[in-house]
Amino acid sequence: MGGYAQLWAEADAVGRAVALLLLAMSVSAWVLILWKAWVLTRARRDLAQAVPAFWAAEGLPAGQVQLAALDREGLLLPLLEAALQTPPAGTLEASGQAGSQLTRRLRDALHRVVAQLQYGQVLLASVGSTAPFVGLFGTVWGIYHALRGMAASGSVGIDQVAGPVGEALIMTAAGLAVAIPAVLAYNLFGKWVAACEADLEGFAHDLREMLLDGAEPR
Repeated sequence: MGGYAQLWAEADAVGRAVALLLLAMSVSAWVLILWKAWVLTRARRDLAQAVPAFWAAEGLPAGQVQLAALDREGLLLPLLEAALQTPPAGTLEASGQAGSQLTRRLRDALHRVVAQLQYGQVLLASVGSTAPFVGLFGTVWGIYHALRGMAASGSVGIDQVAGPVGEALIMTAAGLAVAIPAVLAYNLFGKWVAACEADLEGFAHDLREMLLDGAEPR
């Protein structure tokens, strides 16, 4: 801890700003990783339980009750509610064929649900792609700051250079430490979101076919 405190004390405003930025990126990324892992794990579990329970229900009202009880992240219920909506009379939406109206409502609801699942992915991608360069900038600036200080003191030797340069390289390591978890989480969550999206698309397709066929149980 003493070495980090000395490094912080010797850093200028730019170096401290870079360190604080990396800290903020790391904290925000880890908070998002933990929260999103919990949400997506629960969403995948709920999809696996709620979809079979819906199709095993005796009718649409009973199926809606099943979704309300099992769909804790609100992924399937918006699709069912959109499918059962009646467009206002006299609107362009109501002027189309019933199948086209249903497809449009399900598509819009599916887009909203998928956007809900993808929330935070942009932040993880941004942290993963920019943190190494932020750390590299901190290293370059730290080396420049150290060399300028040694030049001002008039004492330049291998011992005087090795210490400050080694300390400045910590910024590069910090940038990588921030970026690697964000990139790994982004790739893993992207796979989970894609799996959930496939399940939602299948549910929306089957629901559309049932409603169009008019064969839903009463």
